[in-house]
Amino acid sequence: MTIKVALAGAGAFGIKHLDGIKNIPDVEVVSLISRDLAKTQEVADKYGIQHVTTDLADSLAIQEVDAVILCTPTQMHAAQTKACLQAGKHVQVEIPLCDVLSEGEEIVALQKQTGKVAMCGHTRRFNPSHQYVHKKIQAGDFNIQQMDVQTYFFRRTNMNALGQPRSWTDHLLWHHAAHTVDLFAYQAGSPIVKANALQGPIHPTLGIAMDMSIQLKAANGAICTLSLSFNNDGPLGTFFRYIGDSATYIARYDDLFNGKDEKIDVSQVDVSMNGIELQDREFFAAIREGREPNASVAQVLPCYQVLHQLEQQLA
Repeated sequence: MTIKVALAGAGAFGIKHLDGIKNIPDVEVVSLISRDLAKTQEVADKYGIQHVTTDLADSLAIQEVDAVILCTPTQMHAAQTKACLQAGKHVQVEIPLCDVLSEGEEIVALQKQTGKVAMCGHTRRFNPSHQYVHKKIQAGDFNIQQMDVQTYFFRRTNMNALGQPRSWTDHLLWHHAAHTVDLFAYQAGSPIVKANALQGPIHPTLGIAMDMSIQLKAANGAICTLSLSFNNDGPLGTFFRYIGDSATYIARYDDLFNGKDEKIDVSQVDVSMNGIELQDREFFAAIREGREPNASVAQVLPCYQVLHQLEQQLA
């Protein structure tokens, strides 16, 4: 059976998914949805996608579409995820699931009601670097004492990863912190019981905090310190230091190093070195096998409960 997919959002991240899906057998993207019809058509032509539209509803009306991947602006995620489930489609929504907790809770309830596969793009669960550490933890060879994480970008203007103007405003708490809050609880194997946040000045035109500091503590005693900035003019991205009882690991996306900065070979951890592709493989495997995926909406909801608490603190 070929799984027929509609993909919404033909920007930088949508293209990463299209590149990943090319490597996955028996999956075909049959519809592409994005804001600018001409640019969407250009991407569709490159990837051999037949149907192009600016309206998600058009794609949801196509009977042969089994599943939808949403790579749209944060503010649209919750409503679009619900629309996919209501249309009887499996759905994978890019991180974050929501930027209002009650909407995330509605999605989890709707998923249970429909029985469709619904997962959120918490890519760090799938990156080979983090999978390597996870397997060490599961084998009982490594326990986290502390995670020290830096999420740094240079975003003083509203541009995307391709250097193009954005139609929406990104968010340190609801988008970028979500990766680490979820990963910390997942790797610690223990729920977050304490969370604190501080933020820097609000940007006069973007209307968001450009700098943030978050502290987390898990029920098992592990702690996490997360620094986030849109002001950092230097190496961009997220860098994770795992300090444990038997080793130190430094993860930079799909690459992993020990505490002495010696590279660890993670090429045999999974079938690919691409975290986005591995995330998509899990989504399609869960559909085929009729099971809950890793990073299902139910599994990641506790992360958004913590983000909600932090937002209340900051307010």
